[in-house]
Amino acid sequence: MRNSFFDQSLDAGAIRRRVQELSTGKVGFYSVGLYPASLAYNCAMQNAKGRLLLAPRPGRDLLGAFPQETIATMDDEHVETVLNMGGNRIGGELVANTLSDLIQRCELVVLSANSNHIEEDLQEACRLRKELHREQVVLACLAGSFSHDPISNSAYVLCEQQPELAFFSGFHRHGALRNPFDSFTANFCHPNALTAMLGAQLMDQLSPNIQVSAGVHNVEGQFIKAAKNMASVFAGFGYGFHQDNPGVLPTLLTLLLNQCLDQAATVSMARPDRQRLYHRQPFPLTELGYAVPRIESTLVRDGDFERVRDHTFSQLTAMVADVRGSMMLPVSGSPTRNFQAGQVMAEAMRDQGRCPHSMEELEQWCEAAGLRKGGLEGLKSLRYWPQIARKYAIPANDASMVNLLYMAIYGRAGVKETAYRVMTESRELSSYCQESVRPSHSRRYAEALQNLDVPKALELVVNAVIADNANQAMGSKMALDENGETGVPAYLELMDVIESQLDA
Repeated sequence: MRNSFFDQSLDAGAIRRRVQELSTGKVGFYSVGLYPASLAYNCAMQNAKGRLLLAPRPGRDLLGAFPQETIATMDDEHVETVLNMGGNRIGGELVANTLSDLIQRCELVVLSANSNHIEEDLQEACRLRKELHREQVVLACLAGSFSHDPISNSAYVLCEQQPELAFFSGFHRHGALRNPFDSFTANFCHPNALTAMLGAQLMDQLSPNIQVSAGVHNVEGQFIKAAKNMASVFAGFGYGFHQDNPGVLPTLLTLLLNQCLDQAATVSMARPDRQRLYHRQPFPLTELGYAVPRIESTLVRDGDFERVRDHTFSQLTAMVADVRGSMMLPVSGSPTRNFQAGQVMAEAMRDQGRCPHSMEELEQWCEAAGLRKGGLEGLKSLRYWPQIARKYAIPANDASMVNLLYMAIYGRAGVKETAYRVMTESRELSSYCQESVRPSHSRRYAEALQNLDVPKALELVVNAVIADNANQAMGSKMALDENGETGVPAYLELMDVIESQLDA
């Protein structure tokens, strides 16, 4: 899929005219949910109408994502403005816009559906662009979940499958977007720096309250959002269950944030277009606001240094703020829906003294609390987590928190009992947070020093002292006597299960 504001012409005059068209271009949001409708309301409050168009999915109401009590608090004049953004008056009757209308009238179209519809919408948008001879309309998405192919039974990040698909994201709260005095940041990412800059400018002009900056990391951005949604569920659980144990929360939240970024850094190294991302740009990434062109780190694997991470995307402030903000209780208003799902999970686990029997039961708990399961992208992403971890070779110590959440929902009965203890006992959870971030080989030495009466443990320590045998010692799996010890802490039991079942 080619996705650019320009055709491949070298005619300076034609390009000049196209740049001028873009300076006054419109942005369209298709399949309107809470965020696009809230953004439209913000534009209406700021008298910034005219640059934003909406088109609801067929059969859906433009404001259908809002509860009736929320709509009742909105200004009637602003609501009317929003409705006019979503349609045309024909004979006094408002006729809703379609995806075809947006492609015909806009220069940038954001496909705002979640993972249930985004791939179908993208396919249809590409077809319409060609049919309408509007192939220079740029397409973007904001879906925060992994995609899944039922035929091959594989999960993936959509922006990796479609490398030129733009991604738009930032920190926002739907209620706050209806506050005329609050302001918000976002990132518009496209692997071509010029397209990213022009797209960010179009988005930035929608409302004076919205500040949008450009970036090239669309794959990483979409992964971060999916990982953030899972982390937000765990954060909501932490606040809900450990509100009387505030000592564990800072550690938990810090680890959730760091692991989201570390996972995305590993995914970044797997990009097939990674060299082009850095070497074939029309201008340096520092012109987009990046502090440096690259931030790379190394890890030690079996005694050897290997380059495995690229953290350049972490300079996209809005995306990092999105992770932080989604794991916090707001000063006013409600937390994110995924955070609320975690709170529901905490309350039910406290009442019933166990983990949910299945994802279906957890979704029932959420539905009973007024949360529609279709909007819980974090739970959707969790379904495909083992496939994602294997596909991108994400180390277990970089994903220990989402692994714990996964086991609490999808593990066998015995594993769920252990996961329940780790998640609900403050000491077990803090120990898990501390120990699970270590690579498995480094943890083996700590365990060996505490079990010197076990011959294999002593042998491991002796081999480590002998420099010539150090690599062999790190590469071999230490197998302690599983029948001799019965008092192993729950967090260590669970780490062993996770590493044997989920570690790529």
